Amino acid sequence: MKTEWDYTDLADAYLKRPDYSDAAIDAMLRLAGLSAGAVCDVGAGVAHLTLMLAARGFDVTAVEPNDSMRANGIRRTADLAHVRWFEGTGEHTGQADRAFDLVTFGSSFNVCDRAQALRETARILKPGGWFACMWNHRRLDDPIQSRIEDIIRRAVPAYGYGTRREDQKAVIEASGLFGPVVHLDAGVVHEQGLGECVEAWRSHATLARQAGDAFAEVVAAIDAYLRGLGQPSIMIPYDTNIWIAQLK
Repeated sequence: MKTEWDYTDLADAYLKRPDYSDAAIDAMLRLAGLSAGAVCDVGAGVAHLTLMLAARGFDVTAVEPNDSMRANGIRRTADLAHVRWFEGTGEHTGQADRAFDLVTFGSSFNVCDRAQALRETARILKPGGWFACMWNHRRLDDPIQSRIEDIIRRAVPAYGYGTRREDQKAVIEASGLFGPVVHLDAGVVHEQGLGECVEAWRSHATLARQAGDAFAEVVAAIDAYLRGLGQPSIMIPYDTNIWIAQLK
């Protein structure tokens, strides 16, 4: 399925991206009062969040528009009978009305028409079901990550993270479909080999879009900086940020 954001060339690199914080995911499920049930993971990508939900015993319907991303996710979950994959988007999931206890958007809500995605979420949620969107945000006060930001901004002075680093509360409230919005966050530290780290940057769609023809040059500069550290791996601190609300 063709969408505005085409992740085909990034699908393999996405395998190197970090998981979300276990503490944040568990806090989300506690708040929703869910220990089992049906979840629709929208924009499931290569199954990072899908796998975390499946490991906690949920029946997961993974919806992903990109063929290459979905193929990687299918391979990673091939042994899990309680995970099913479908082609679809946040705006058009292709799922039945009132089918799910929880609908999640793991690093995907920002590439949707958010208002339309919220309406679609409300359609497929059971009465009293829950919506959650989340992202991993690199800690930019970390010295290594700060230096990487400098490299990026030298090539792309106006670089911005778009809606992925915004507070999502206002857009969720504006839908009128959900109750009070709760923000959850928890830190997670991800160790990556230098090669894996560079591969993760090659999967950075926001940077790829804004850097344009300079994207390969920026990734090469990050690669050179990291290899100049003289160590085989680095520790990358993230904050997992989740916004969660219950269907009215």
